[in-house]
Amino acid sequence: MADLDCDVLIIGGGPTGATLALIAGQYGASAIVCEKEADIYPLPRAAHIDHEVMRIFQSVGTADPIAATSRCTQRYDFLTADGQILLRFEGSDQIGPGGWPGANMIHQPSLERALRDKLASQARLDLKSRWAFIGYEEQGDHVVASFETADGPQVLTARYLVGADGTRSPVRTAAGIGMDDLEFDEPWLVIDAIVHDYERLPKVNLQICDPARPTTCVLMGEGRHRWEFMIRPDETTEQVLEDEFIERLLEPWNVKGAVTLERKAVYRFNARVAKAWRKGRVLLAGDAAHQTPPFAGQGLCAGARDAANLGWKLGMIASGQAADSLLDAYQGEREPHVRTMIGMAMMMGKTVCITDPVAAAIRDEQMLAARAAGQSPDGRMEAPSLQSGIKLDGSPAAGSYFPQLPGLSGHSRLDDVLGPGAWLIARSAPPEVEGVAAISLEDGRLSEFAAALKDWLTRHQAEAVLVRPDRYVFGTGTPEKLLSAWTDQIAIGAEQVSA
Repeated sequence: MADLDCDVLIIGGGPTGATLALIAGQYGASAIVCEKEADIYPLPRAAHIDHEVMRIFQSVGTADPIAATSRCTQRYDFLTADGQILLRFEGSDQIGPGGWPGANMIHQPSLERALRDKLASQARLDLKSRWAFIGYEEQGDHVVASFETADGPQVLTARYLVGADGTRSPVRTAAGIGMDDLEFDEPWLVIDAIVHDYERLPKVNLQICDPARPTTCVLMGEGRHRWEFMIRPDETTEQVLEDEFIERLLEPWNVKGAVTLERKAVYRFNARVAKAWRKGRVLLAGDAAHQTPPFAGQGLCAGARDAANLGWKLGMIASGQAADSLLDAYQGEREPHVRTMIGMAMMMGKTVCITDPVAAAIRDEQMLAARAAGQSPDGRMEAPSLQSGIKLDGSPAAGSYFPQLPGLSGHSRLDDVLGPGAWLIARSAPPEVEGVAAISLEDGRLSEFAAALKDWLTRHQAEAVLVRPDRYVFGTGTPEKLLSAWTDQIAIGAEQVSA
């Protein structure tokens, strides 16, 4: 193999790219992140991350500073124009399976700063700002990528190139990868405001299903609030961005003097999925691979999950612990999850975005009747299990999400005790295998968690569980069977990789 600049070259320094670099580095890869902008975009964009994504940030040591700038709310309500409840998603502030609150309303610039500060502290990771990706060539066992920089044209070489470069993705374009359009396209005005008086603002997240003007109103992190207003066909972008127009939209909320306008922008809410997430040594992640409408708050979440899934695989390949074929599971594991979340967001969006008064009245009647009959499709939004990929098919719980079970004290976190990597948790002392943290329920380190872990194993009628580095269950069974199957699926060909 040629003398390369890094193992993984990531285009795009946003949350997906930075998280991917941190996780890949944690598992043994060197990485360079190239970002075309000079610094972090200073205004809010994404509004929400869930408990699983907070756990991902916990894994790279950034969850606490991110949580410090986030806010929580009890619920997410979908209301009729006159305030009746169509849907209600409760428990947003309760601890989810990932060990963090179910919904965390964020300030994206603060989140990105935490990730970049962590990136800067890692010896084998590097961030290059004002490096605009131009194109690439795949040359056998590596990729050569070209850039335009402040110092002129530059070239970098790497084993793998990852496009985490947003919806327009120059990497996706250069790779000739098309998009599957799921036919959701709605223009919305997004308004972010700095809050001066919280008492005059709603305390929960809202979707106002008013055919005259579908509206979103949600909390944000770091003392901010957001409104989103659907743009009517007879309105122009220039018109809706005028301050006087925005003031009229906010009048019914009675927040004059309670907030100051910080940002205004027009977006088209789309739903698309890349037809291929890997082409040779080029991979896609985040918005480059998929775009989701914002109604389920899963845009940034999906990119972080991509990073968690892809990062440990790239790291293990780079460190000679796994074969390149491990990457073949990436799209198969992530795409069904992404499409499920996009489907949920589209369902929510189609509920909100009805502008015909007659159709809206029919919607209201049907949904109010379903809610009165106890048949409303609300409650906690749960992520689906892995349908395929690196897992022991046929074993109980294989592919499900392994929870970050609470400690008795309420302060310790299981992931902090066991650390990164794959875990083998068994009722009695399991055999040890390189690359897997094997631990018994009798081990003193698990004293706070032993009862909850034992209960989990009992419910799944298992002697042991092997948990993947991204905290999905590889499988359950005897320790010997699990270790043998894990080695077969992960490490076959590792000797060729490191040769």
